[in-house]
Amino acid sequence: MILRLILSLWLLLGLSTAAHAQEVAAKPSEVSADPALWVVKDEDTTIYLFGSVHVLKPGTVWFDDEIKAAFDKSDELVLELVEPDQATMAQKVAALGIDPDGPPLTEKLQAKPRAAYVSAMTANGLPWQALEKFQPWMAGITLAVAPLGRLGYAADAGVEKTLTAAAKQAGKRIEGLETVDQQLGYFATLPENQQIAFLNATVAELPEMETTFARMIASWKKGEVDALAKEMNDSLEATPELAQVLLFNRNANWAKWIRARLDAPGTVFIAVGAGHLAGPQDVQDKLKALGIDTKRLSKADFGLK
Repeated sequence: MILRLILSLWLLLGLSTAAHAQEVAAKPSEVSADPALWVVKDEDTTIYLFGSVHVLKPGTVWFDDEIKAAFDKSDELVLELVEPDQATMAQKVAALGIDPDGPPLTEKLQAKPRAAYVSAMTANGLPWQALEKFQPWMAGITLAVAPLGRLGYAADAGVEKTLTAAAKQAGKRIEGLETVDQQLGYFATLPENQQIAFLNATVAELPEMETTFARMIASWKKGEVDALAKEMNDSLEATPELAQVLLFNRNANWAKWIRARLDAPGTVFIAVGAGHLAGPQDVQDKLKALGIDTKRLSKADFGLK
């Protein structure tokens, strides 16, 4: 359940799988996608809301039709996080993801979970000995995303990379809703027992990775928001504390940001993880609680067929 939640949120933590994915899909065939798009607006402000997927298989065609039209109309791109350079990211990860004075990670685990963890790391080509100074949450995320490259997914093919490149080329302003410290901090501030529970659950659910992620991507491609929300529901019920920290609180914060942004004129394109725009207490629900309506858009809204 926890792995499903992490996959649906998929925070940008600098754990790129692009190199392996390119080896798997050197000449990708094109696959058309039609993900969901919403709008919030008043007299002089238009804000588009797009649910992103941070890693995709090369050849996935989604940046067209109404998505491209909305982006082209926008003056500003807003992401969860403006990704820093690799050196800065490495420093942040080291500061929050490493426990230099504590016991080795495997000593924090009981016998059976320890054996399962070592086995999972080895099976995914990760040297568990090199992660002995990692905090449990960091090891869990590293392990959760490790198979994605082997399965053909690449960060370079993901939504954020594509939108960032297009925004830079067009001279659009790029802003982040959160900082690297905030995103890493959501995990780093979890009590150690919750971090260990997260790691153990990730290990236990790893065999479901391929089918779980494939279903989520399929729902995203088809714009099937209810199906995507259904994929998440069990995770939310099984991990209420983590869901509150990683999902609901952030959705509320972003809704407040959008309400404030409506006070200034302009057109904004916001892209956040698709899990934030699906299911109970999503950003749309939080906006509704603030008295702000959202509308889902289609090709017809842009004069497209």
